[in-house]
Amino acid sequence: MRVGGLYGWDGAMILLGTSGYSYPDWDGVFYPPGLARAKQLDFYVRQFKTVEVNSTYYRIPPPSTFAAMERRSPADFEFVVKVHHDMTHAQTRDPEAYAAFHSALEPLRRAHKLSGVLAQFPQAFHRSEDHERFLTELQERMEGAPLFVEFRHNSWMHEDVFEFLERASLGYVSVDEPSLPGLLPPVARATGGLAYVRFHGRNAKSWYAGDQGKDSDTPNGAPARPARDRRLLRYDYLYSEAELKEWADKIRELNQKTQKTFVFFNNCHAGQAATSAKLMRKLLDMPEPSFAEQTGLL
Repeated sequence: MRVGGLYGWDGAMILLGTSGYSYPDWDGVFYPPGLARAKQLDFYVRQFKTVEVNSTYYRIPPPSTFAAMERRSPADFEFVVKVHHDMTHAQTRDPEAYAAFHSALEPLRRAHKLSGVLAQFPQAFHRSEDHERFLTELQERMEGAPLFVEFRHNSWMHEDVFEFLERASLGYVSVDEPSLPGLLPPVARATGGLAYVRFHGRNAKSWYAGDQGKDSDTPNGAPARPARDRRLLRYDYLYSEAELKEWADKIRELNQKTQKTFVFFNNCHAGQAATSAKLMRKLLDMPEPSFAEQTGLL
């Protein structure tokens, strides 16, 4: 059995990880105190067998970035990479944008470590024929990489949407997020051979804090936080054991219906994603890395 993975009776596998791994506030929480940022991936890959790369949402890196990450990860490590926001929020069809994205991913493709691509759409992306058509086109632009689609508006929460996604070979992203009007409920579904679950936290009070304009003020009249800090408020949440138990059985059930189930934690503030992923690993009865594996002595 691979460390970090849990096989079902049919050979399906659960892979746990976090949405990103390089955060200054993980020092001393997940990473050993003072660990150089350049060494963080070396430590991470000894704890988890997959990672969701989110930095590509903001900037598409040169191929050398993923080439370096590929060299520092084991042969059986798996990457899922988030598409640039121009693709999901501006719905660009510019061939150059997609060419740059695929060029960046080429080192992972060559090493057979690219397990999929994540497209997270904004809440304004409501269900419509035009948007369904764009999803189909986006899947065609991914050059064979599995495409996982995350919606933020509950107009997509209908049975015929799941049927559409399955016909279009699009993976549905099951989400855990605050119970707020318009957002999606915590429904666990798979629309193909791969299942995908993302945990965002349940920070309802601060969920829309990151949507404030740069010049807006807080309700009490104090200056608004910088944009990056406001976004962090949304994901500043630590799951309790009871909350994760609600999902453990759902994840097992998904795993029995699919070839593989990815589970990523996006509540990244102050290392909470890694803490939650470790707790979920325990709840799923998945093996902990041995001391030798954690320290790189193998």
